[in-house]
Amino acid sequence: VQLVESGGGLVQPGRSLRLACAGSGFTFSSYDMSWYRQAPGKERELVATITSIGGRTNYADSVKGRFTISRDSRKNTVYLQMNSLKSEDTAVYYCNARYMADYWGQGTQVTVSS
Repeated sequence: VQLVESGGGLVQPGRSLRLACAGSGFTFSSYDMSWYRQAPGKERELVATITSIGGRTNYADSVKGRFTISRDSRKNTVYLQMNSLKSEDTAVYYCNARYMADYWGQGTQVTVSS
């Protein structure tokens, strides 16, 4: 089983980034997919979730209206479109797959700074 994140980097406040997480080794379409993040000195927090059935989405209050989670089951990939980025969005972002088991990616660094 693998979850491989990509798309992180350094970006100025107000700009956008899109993260991607490619899954393999499990039945991607059966799993709820989420993005979490962890900033230095803070606990890991849930950012967004998209369900396997119906594609329902949920977001942390801090990112509502700015971030969008989506999935492409043909490509076994989940995305996080991040707009209007703020310095407080700086963190390592992790992809998570949850159903019969709980899988995590290795994380990708997002740094928002001028």
